[in-house]
Amino acid sequence: MAYLFTSESVSEGHPDKVADQISDALLDEFLRFDQNSKVACETMVTTGLVICSGEVRTEGYVDIQKIVRRVIKDIGYTRAEYKFDAGSCGIISTIHGQSDDINQGVSREVDEDQGAGDQGIMFGYANKDMDNGMPLPLELSHIILQELAEIRKEGREMKYLRPDSKSQVTIKYDDQHNPVAIDTIVVSTQHDEFVLPENNSQEAKLQAQKEMQSVIKKDIEKILMPKVGKKVPDRIGKLINGYRLFVNPTGNFVIGGPHGDTGLTGRKIVVDTYGGKAPHGGGAFSGKDSSKVDRSAAYAARHIANNLVAAGVADEVLVQLAYAIGIAEPVGVYVNTFGSCKLANHEKQSNCDGEIAEKVKMIFDLRPYSIIKRFGLKNPIFEKTASYGHFGRTPYSEEAEVYYDGPGVHSKLVKGETKYYKQVEFFLWEKLDYIDEIKKGFGI
Repeated sequence: MAYLFTSESVSEGHPDKVADQISDALLDEFLRFDQNSKVACETMVTTGLVICSGEVRTEGYVDIQKIVRRVIKDIGYTRAEYKFDAGSCGIISTIHGQSDDINQGVSREVDEDQGAGDQGIMFGYANKDMDNGMPLPLELSHIILQELAEIRKEGREMKYLRPDSKSQVTIKYDDQHNPVAIDTIVVSTQHDEFVLPENNSQEAKLQAQKEMQSVIKKDIEKILMPKVGKKVPDRIGKLINGYRLFVNPTGNFVIGGPHGDTGLTGRKIVVDTYGGKAPHGGGAFSGKDSSKVDRSAAYAARHIANNLVAAGVADEVLVQLAYAIGIAEPVGVYVNTFGSCKLANHEKQSNCDGEIAEKVKMIFDLRPYSIIKRFGLKNPIFEKTASYGHFGRTPYSEEAEVYYDGPGVHSKLVKGETKYYKQVEFFLWEKLDYIDEIKKGFGI
């Protein structure tokens, strides 16, 4: 029987995502000084105020004020009327040193023996909805907001847009779990008060709100959605019609961002992952260095699931990894293919899933040290992950400034000052680079 499934996303200007980006920008800055920095940084944002807290072990020094204001400015909070802006917000830091008890579980004389930074369970997921292995409801929700942010920053159309926004997409699936229609799209976007009421009466205010809502909805239909259609595969683009569209359902969204709602690091973990299509172990990503398996093992689990689907092992894969603090090898590896296993000679699905889990342990090195090395997780690459999801992104490489010299680092003379740069790779866990090994391991 056909069914509906819904996921949501939030923009870079959403208060929780502002907090995530600040936390990850601080992490990156610590890593620019010291690749071995251990960081667990939390951020809270509210009207006119940013509070940074957490635990850090590092050889470097970070100008908290400078980084926080730069992030807020890049997002677009630059006007005093937002009641939260880069130039005037207060910034309080209570960041302190990391516990020796935690550090002794992570640090080892032999790098390969590095233990997990905490206990926990992490999930990775992939399916065939999209070419990047992501579930369609979440991926479409992300794309809607990415395109909306691009329109806002270009400033040529929809000039009333403000940084805070949310989207939600409901997809209709058939009995074989194939997406067959877009049922509903919800877009809520913060905006200027570009239509003023004729007087102070409630009736005049509601009429002004109705006019603004009508303009925004028309622009979503005529400007935004055609751009979204160009960002998805043709088979998905054909579904972008006949859906119900709700825009700013409350009628007005002038007050938003950290002034409208307090934001906290790690409060959008489902948006960060699979939009509810897969379980979540509970641990947040942002602000944590890669010794925390909350982050690094979640990336490894996604990498495994995505490569298994791409290799043709199954159409849908969930991977769970479990770790104990201070122990290098995972204490548990679990795989569920939801009845979509394609391996021959398996009458019972449970046997298939069990075999995949055993082969995964043989093919992939799941010790924290190996995961960190495989994905380059000691480099300053994390701020880019802090909005529009950690998964489904296109891997790429670019130069990043660092504040140390060493292997892989080169210097440049910039305005009479020697600066150091390193070529780093972003979203490496999204690479489909284990397909051949998986096929060989499974004999397919």
